[in-house]
Amino acid sequence: MSTFDKREESFEKSFVHEEELHFRAEARRNKLLGLWAAKKLGKTDAEAQAYADELVAAETAPNASDLVVARVLKDFAAAGVDQSEHQIRRTMDELLITANAEIKSGA
Repeated sequence: MSTFDKREESFEKSFVHEEELHFRAEARRNKLLGLWAAKKLGKTDAEAQAYADELVAAETAPNASDLVVARVLKDFAAAGVDQSEHQIRRTMDELLITANAEIKSGA
């Protein structure tokens, strides 16, 4: 294997690793967002876990973030919770930072 081939393989492995970390961080962010939203919706602990798991499952869709925001907005509107799309997206951004930190720390 040439030096170029080794370097290419290294870059590919690094890319795959980064993509995996990104996917895991977004899934964890969705879980945290689901728990946050469930609290605002007045769900029990068991209901909150189930709700968060549903948002994590959305991560496999191509436009996962948009689907999660739409779901939370719809649920908030149905329950009379006053949160804008901007507030939800800002919370998602903050929770993504938390999720990345948790993953890097091994939590």
